[in-house]
Amino acid sequence: MRRLTKIFLVIIATVCSPVTSHCDDVNDLLTRTSKQVSSFLELFSDVKCTEQVRQEKLGENKKVELKTESTFDYLVILTNSGGELSLDESRLAVHEAKEDKRKTSLLVTNGFATLFLIFHPYYSNGFQFTMLEDELVDGRRFRKVAFQHIAGSRSPAALALRGREYPLELSGTALIDPDSGIITHITASVEDTMQDVGVRTLHADVQYAPVQFRELKSAYWFPADVVVEVETARQHWRNTHHFSDYKRFSVSTEEQVAKQ
Repeated sequence: MRRLTKIFLVIIATVCSPVTSHCDDVNDLLTRTSKQVSSFLELFSDVKCTEQVRQEKLGENKKVELKTESTFDYLVILTNSGGELSLDESRLAVHEAKEDKRKTSLLVTNGFATLFLIFHPYYSNGFQFTMLEDELVDGRRFRKVAFQHIAGSRSPAALALRGREYPLELSGTALIDPDSGIITHITASVEDTMQDVGVRTLHADVQYAPVQFRELKSAYWFPADVVVEVETARQHWRNTHHFSDYKRFSVSTEEQVAKQ
């Protein structure tokens, strides 16, 4: 069995209310984005897709020393019990990478597709938000919002390492449609806060793309491509996740009390 370096992004449930900078423009945009994310989360837990994962170990000048590729059936399971939100990723292997005879350690990355939770009302009070200059993408104007995790507060992401979880102090930017509040792109990094556990840098880039379902009038923007790079003093990894073929599904359950 291939030895894996266990670095996971896990979702932590906390009930919060938004904290932003004192800019009405930011507040208005974040209100729309928060509503959009809340609505999207319900739909996201009602779909499945194909996830292709490429794991790479990098050497000097980012030269690829080892590469493996796997394919999974992917879905997110959402539960909300007692006012506490919980997200679990489910992966069913369709094709798994072959065992590496050299026993080279690789990076395992989970949860980065749900970085939009930074803007969810359950989590956003752990961040400060600042409006940056608008950005043009393919002729369309998007609002660019910077976010910075507030030290000591809860984060929707954590590093699982050696049996412990370390909340990630994420900072980065998001591109948001000004009218709908839809998030189209997120970049997030952890800099200089994980050195004590051996992580120099962690960077994630999440690109979203519109998906149209026949039964819905408008398209929703789902995770399309996620690139994660992690560097320690001696190791450098890059994982790429590609999500495609989104399909809606529904599950109904019925409980009956057995007669004595």
